[in-house]
Amino acid sequence: QVKPQFETKTNRICGIYNAIEYRTQVVAGVNYFIKVQVSDAEYVHLKVFEALPYENQGPRLISYQTGKTRDDPLTYF
Repeated sequence: QVKPQFETKTNRICGIYNAIEYRTQVVAGVNYFIKVQVSDAEYVHLKVFEALPYENQGPRLISYQTGKTRDDPLTYF
C-alpha cells in the first residue's frame, strides 16, 4: 500500500517491490520497519506508520533508507 508513496518521494518506478523482512514497534499505532527489494541487487528500508483502527487511516510512509543490501541488518530508525 505504500509503494506509490515511496515511488513519489524517490521519483522512480520500481519494477521489483518485494518485502523481504519486517519488524514492528508498538506506539499509538504500529511502526513497521520493512526491508524491500527494489531491483536485483538493491534494497531499501522503509518506516511505515499504521494508525489505530478507529482513526480510519491507511498506512503512511514516514521515512526510508536507500542503498541497502540484502545483508544489511534491519534496524529501527
